[in-house]
Amino acid sequence: MAKIAVIGGTGALGKGIARRLAKAEHEVTIGSRSAEKAQAAAEDLGGVGFAANDDAAVGKDFVFVTVPHASQEGTLALIRDKVGAAIVVDTTVPLVPPKVMRVQLPAEGSAAMQARAHLGDDVRLVTGFHNVSAHHLDSDHEIDCDVLVFGDDVEARKAVLDLCPGMGVRGLSGGSLANSAAAEALTSILIYMNKTYKADGAGIRFTRLAEAPAIP
Repeated sequence: MAKIAVIGGTGALGKGIARRLAKAEHEVTIGSRSAEKAQAAAEDLGGVGFAANDDAAVGKDFVFVTVPHASQEGTLALIRDKVGAAIVVDTTVPLVPPKVMRVQLPAEGSAAMQARAHLGDDVRLVTGFHNVSAHHLDSDHEIDCDVLVFGDDVEARKAVLDLCPGMGVRGLSGGSLANSAAAEALTSILIYMNKTYKADGAGIRFTRLAEAPAIP
């Protein structure tokens, strides 16, 4: 069992991730800019803790960051000196409203590279969970898509992948942090496909991977 904070855990993606982690019997703390909102989300899920974002990040094994791109820099600055040796899992996608169906990667190349710049080299950083629908995570049904995880710290990347089976998803290594740009861009395409084909949370599944973990 790991100690895990979900920063921005009152949002759709954060709440879904928190639900899945709690179901896997990890010790989960929901963080929010408002401790009151965190408390309400925690009571809704049941069996999880709550705190303001900076307090939630202290003393954890993993810190998931599940905030909009516009809030990424401020949130990472807030928790940067709190996370210690924890693995930070940034799920940020650089969506630019109102044209969220159009790929618009930042000048740095990806939200992942922005996160690296905001956190500095001493923080263990992994990115992932860009392409899985929040409302599917915030449910108890089977999720028919893969979760890609990226990072230059191979051990940290593997540790995040090890969380995936308990969450009911198949996690796959996508390689280095720079490769996160591909998954981030794909999110806009999936949003487009959801609208165009009237899909209920389209995802991706990689086939013919002989060495991949079993699908949950």
